[in-house]
Amino acid sequence: MMYHLLSFFLKLLSYIPFGVLYVLSDCLFYPLYYIVRYRRKVVRRNLTESFPEKSEQEIKRIEKGFYRFFTDQVLESCKMMTISPEEITRRMKFANVEAANAVFRKGKSIALYMGHYGNWEWVPSIPLCLEKNVMAVQIYHKLSNENMDRLMLNNRERLGAISVEMRKTARFITDMMQNGKVGIVGFIADHSPRKKDARHFLSFLNHDAPVLTGTEKVIKHYNFEAWFLNVKRIKRGFYEAELVRLHENPKELPDFELTALYFQVLEKMIVSQPELYLWTHNRFKYAKRE
Repeated sequence: MMYHLLSFFLKLLSYIPFGVLYVLSDCLFYPLYYIVRYRRKVVRRNLTESFPEKSEQEIKRIEKGFYRFFTDQVLESCKMMTISPEEITRRMKFANVEAANAVFRKGKSIALYMGHYGNWEWVPSIPLCLEKNVMAVQIYHKLSNENMDRLMLNNRERLGAISVEMRKTARFITDMMQNGKVGIVGFIADHSPRKKDARHFLSFLNHDAPVLTGTEKVIKHYNFEAWFLNVKRIKRGFYEAELVRLHENPKELPDFELTALYFQVLEKMIVSQPELYLWTHNRFKYAKRE
């Protein structure tokens, strides 16, 4: 019953024209930022520690920009319930797709590193610009709320993408390869590890931060090419996501070098438009500090 109520409400939101949707987003910003103060302390700490060279005024400007984008992103994600393929391809453009398709034609798959940056909930529209025989897969963390998890999966798979729970990654990829399929497998790999798993640390946004290395292990085990999705917000409701090759044969790299390369390009992307990163996540809770 709760699932159907949530689905009905979100579908109603999805029918709202983009212009009206952004007016609603502007209205939501003020109570979220000034009254509810949703995770304001975490966001301020993350920004202050990540950009120590910036003044308090600059930090506040980025902070407000983030919350304005956050309300946009939530409402934009609702649009995925009903948006047409023509509309989403107009608003979410993927660059350098032909280079990726050339890899697939050679019978090889791509692992696509991503971050909690921009509107990652629109990335599952990528099957619309790939060759028809290519599987578009996104590895995800299952949500504790079953109703929200079900809604999220329906949204992400509506335009042809496949969502695979993280613990089922190896089984799915093995089956994909045994069946002679090629694919692009997306990994949002900037999560903070659990404390007991915080073994490898890298410099990331002015922190000595623990990082997940499982994605690198998967890439090397299955001999995938490693690519990165470099996202830019052109204007409200319009994005360009460039597919960038990180390394053609990651097996040649020493351990953890691919992970370090990912965090380097991720940081560069974040610095370019910092308000588009998910600062509400307590990303640096296990970072090493003096």
